[in-house]
Amino acid sequence: MEQPSNILKYKHLGIYTQNENVVYMREDCHVCISEGFEALTRIRISNANTSIVASLNVLNSDILMPNEIGLSDSAAKKLNASPHDTLYVSHLEPIDSLSYVRAKIYNQKLNYSAFNEIITDIVEGDYSTIHLSAFITACAGDRLDIDEISDLTKAMIASGKQLNWDKEVVVDKHCIGGLPGNRTTPLVVAIVAAYGLTMPKTSSRAITSPAGTADTMEVLTNVTLSAEEIQTVVEKEGGCFVWGGTAQLSPADDVLIKIEKALDIDSEGQLIASVLSKKSAAGSTHVVIDIPVGETAKVRSTEMAQKLKNHMETVGNAVGLNVKVVITDGTQPVGRGIGPTLEAIDILKVLKNEVDAPNDLAERALLLAGGLLELSGKVEKGKGMETAQQILESGKAYGKFLAICKAQGRFTEPILAPYTFDIKAEKSGILERIDNRKIAKLAKLSGAPKSKSAGILLNTHLGENIKENQVLYTIYAESKGELNYALEYKNYHNNIITII
Repeated sequence: MEQPSNILKYKHLGIYTQNENVVYMREDCHVCISEGFEALTRIRISNANTSIVASLNVLNSDILMPNEIGLSDSAAKKLNASPHDTLYVSHLEPIDSLSYVRAKIYNQKLNYSAFNEIITDIVEGDYSTIHLSAFITACAGDRLDIDEISDLTKAMIASGKQLNWDKEVVVDKHCIGGLPGNRTTPLVVAIVAAYGLTMPKTSSRAITSPAGTADTMEVLTNVTLSAEEIQTVVEKEGGCFVWGGTAQLSPADDVLIKIEKALDIDSEGQLIASVLSKKSAAGSTHVVIDIPVGETAKVRSTEMAQKLKNHMETVGNAVGLNVKVVITDGTQPVGRGIGPTLEAIDILKVLKNEVDAPNDLAERALLLAGGLLELSGKVEKGKGMETAQQILESGKAYGKFLAICKAQGRFTEPILAPYTFDIKAEKSGILERIDNRKIAKLAKLSGAPKSKSAGILLNTHLGENIKENQVLYTIYAESKGELNYALEYKNYHNNIITII
């Protein structure tokens, strides 16, 4: 029997491409020539057990031999490929769901079946970055009506694992984002779990911010848990603080978010589908959504916030979630720390009821925790915040926080970065404005979130009387190079903090 001509030997190249599946072949490879493959062609790579779709990169060097094939680390992991394995290469079969993407580009209405096919192919890895960009763009700019948002949310829920806690009430919260330091989630989980409610909290890592909840909690405990490990922790302690990436809850969301951030597109419909699909897949029944509103926050007007609120509650009802939206102040950062370790320190100060704990962070956490307690029906209307405060001040929330951390594998005290620089006021006056986006970028340039102990320690808030040479904020970095890099940005932007 004649040997198939589309067989190549796998060679490990050690190329990291995030989650992107990339395949590497030589320009003079017989498969490339005979199949007519060109650079960036989407092709199917298979072994005896499974197959993936990957984008082709063509080499004209001796890194590979003509009969060899290379894979990005993520592609090799998905195929479970070992060096010298035999891999089969073929053209990608037509992707039928792209006809629905084209229909949406021309503003035709899609139903659940269409969204389900699109989301299934996205999760399977059949869509290239170009296809994903087309889908996201076609859905942006209010091009999804409320029925389509509901159907997209349902399709995203169905695309991955769904946790079931066998409880009548399972609570959760989410913040739309755009507000540095707004690390209320660990506090809310600790308070409501100490009360006795179930809160299986899965959170994201930072994509464009100096810290996500998962980044901050990773300073204190293990956050990379499987769905089975999450179940164990929650059954023992009533709550968790874990990264959602390994739990496979609404996996299409993780793919879409990366493209949305690269395009700098925040589609309202996909934002709603993203948030509510994750909550539903985690087994939640009652959810509080925090929408901060401010000139430099993600949501910039009360009108936009109100529209999001209405849609969130309507779609939540359609997918079986009891959703309450709280519109909050987004004009300045919350707490003092911006960056994983600095935010972790804020969280611990609040939980320990320390004298210098940031009051704004504590107040916002109590508002949201109180809202969840009332929404659950277990606490009388109007008594939620008071009940949450009693739990916090009694030390029960701190005790529960430590118990959850230990159930997840460890509790570690945070350690600050060694290199610091104080930014002082150049004149006296009233602090009129803090640019959320610019101060977040400054924290990122100092190394956050990759350098966990890097970031900003904010010493002032809006409306305060400032004296000349008063320390406004301190930059923390893990190396002199990162500190200097952040200072260069600061020196070019004098309007991060405005004093009048």
